[in-house]
Amino acid sequence: MSTTTLTRSDPAGRSGDRVFSAAALGAGVLILAVLFGVALFLILQALPVAGADPAEITGGEGFAAYIFPIVVGTVIAAAIALLLATPLGIGVALFISHYAPRRLAMTFGYVVDLLAAIPSVVYGAWGYAVLAPRLATGYGWLAENLGWIPIFAGPASQTGKTILTAGIVLAVMVLPIITSLSREIFLQTPTLHEEAALAMGATRLEMIRMAVLPFARNGIISAAMLGLGRALGETMAVALVLSGGALTASLIQSGNQTIAAEIALNFPEAFGLRLSELIAAGLVLFVITLVVNIIARWIIGRHKEFSGAN
Repeated sequence: MSTTTLTRSDPAGRSGDRVFSAAALGAGVLILAVLFGVALFLILQALPVAGADPAEITGGEGFAAYIFPIVVGTVIAAAIALLLATPLGIGVALFISHYAPRRLAMTFGYVVDLLAAIPSVVYGAWGYAVLAPRLATGYGWLAENLGWIPIFAGPASQTGKTILTAGIVLAVMVLPIITSLSREIFLQTPTLHEEAALAMGATRLEMIRMAVLPFARNGIISAAMLGLGRALGETMAVALVLSGGALTASLIQSGNQTIAAEIALNFPEAFGLRLSELIAAGLVLFVITLVVNIIARWIIGRHKEFSGAN
């Protein structure tokens, strides 16, 4: 009786597998098609810039001279965000997963998830109205006492609208992403590995260092790369906080700009060659994001066979 039942249900099971497999394949192909379509659109719309007279490009020195400062500004802002948010996010995730009492951990988890749901324009308004004026005084102190360091060279911005402020706002924005993903990875650490480390006399910190962090290494890298992608493409928060200007090595001077903010601020009034310039800038941002993801996958692939908890 049971053998007959299994035999009769088997074709239906195989049919369901085939449907699911086809649906998964279709979803993958659709993603690739959309990605290819976006890339093709950007390339076609940016072609006029390639054949244009350099004097006609914004700045009068060609597209490379125009795009280089905002690429550097984009990378600097994203790097500041990642350097600030990654260690803090990992620390908060470890506190939630391994230190906080259950009720407190649940409360912290809800707060982190709530931070991820706040619109970027709200972060930008907070950075513009609250954070930047309060940081302006600190920037003056940095210029006076540490001005010999190029990144703190004066004159400091009087409004606080600098690339460092933009990086701090971006760090607050990507913090929930890194924290949430890291927390879930930490919670997946095999309990037997943690108990084995503790049984050998390790303290809780040593157990985390020997069992949890090695196991979660790939997940932490993935979380950081997702946060970096958000920071690279963020528009409104940076546009509200950053006072655009010429490229400068100092993080506390007015100046610098990011690609996303440059497009957002100028796209509505752009037409003709100027529109192609902005689309070409978007293509550059597309390539940067693609390269970042490729590098992240390469880093993860190098450590794929060893998680530290195998």
